[in-house]
This record gives sequence, C-alpha cells and structure tokens, in this order.
Amino acid sequence: MAIKLIVGLGNPDKEYRSHRHNIGFWFVDALANLYDATFKQESKFFGAVAQADIAGVNLRLLKPSTYMNASGQSIASIAKFYQIAASEVLVVHDELDLAPGIAKIKVGGGHGGHNGLRSIISTLGKEFYRLRIGIGHPGDKSQVSDFVLHSPSKAELALIQNAITAALQVIPPLSAGKIETAMQSLHTQGDENGI
Repeated sequence: MAIKLIVGLGNPDKEYRSHRHNIGFWFVDALANLYDATFKQESKFFGAVAQADIAGVNLRLLKPSTYMNASGQSIASIAKFYQIAASEVLVVHDELDLAPGIAKIKVGGGHGGHNGLRSIISTLGKEFYRLRIGIGHPGDKSQVSDFVLHSPSKAELALIQNAITAALQVIPPLSAGKIETAMQSLHTQGDENGI
C-alpha cells in the first residue's frame, strides 16, 4: 500500500515551535521545503495542508492546528474527504523510546502514552504507519510532559536533524508503496551510525 498522506504532529503556536513535541512539524516542513510545496491553512481540515509531487506521486502533507491532543480530528476529516485509508497514512511524531539520532518506521501498535497518537487511534484505528523520530527519555515518567514541551540541547538537536535528513530519503519509496524497502533502508542507516 502506497502512502498518500503524511502528517506531522505538533502544537501550532509559536511558543511550541522549538519543542521536542513538534518534531513532526519540523519533518513535514523540511519535506515541503525539499519538494517546493507550500502549506495553506484549510479550515475544513483543521490544519495546514500542502501537496508535493514526490517520485511522480501526488502526496498530501498535513500539520493539524487542533493541538496535539485532538490531532485525530484533523486527520480523520482529510482522510474521509479524500478517501484515504488508515494504511495509506504516515504519522510523524517524537518518540521517547528511541534515542536522538534514530528514526524508525512501524505500522500499528498502541499510543505508548503519546496523546497525539491516542487521539488518532480513536478516530482512525491503529493501522496507520508511524515515522518515529527519537528524542530520548528524561528517565522518569513524571518528567515526560515537561521534557517534550522543551527544546532539545544543541547536541540532541544535531542528532535529531540527522535522523530527519535520513528519514527524508525514504519518502520516495514510501510514496511508491515500497514500504519494506524504506523501512530496511532507514533502519540499517541507524545501525551503520553505530546507534
């Protein structure tokens, strides 16, 4: 199944822009930049939408403006309108269980306490693809909400940007339906970096 919609998760206000929780926004902004696509606010989809021609495939990019905890509302509205199945959606989000510098793709699974994923699962079900970009873990569960709503250190940011760059390379095979190829390529990259 080819990916038709790529969603970056984040919070829309300026004060959140540099936070770890906004990595999904960083990724789709970088993707739009790479393919000369421009985001436009679309109120009927509760978010900003761009169209990118990637490897001959027309992909929609979405940044929900509903805030993280209601991301599912935005994604469900655009998926329904364009008749995009959950298995054709790639959601890009910050991942506590991966170290900075690592990006991995998976399909299905739970929300792992991530409120954006929790909201999407409630509207779309579990069978969407996730591009998980590592931010590391603060070490204690009680510190997580504070941790994700702060900016990474300079060293972490450099690693996160490397992971985003590596993940951008696998979007063309994903848009062509070569999911296994994309996963293998991205996951091997992390290994080669000694991560």
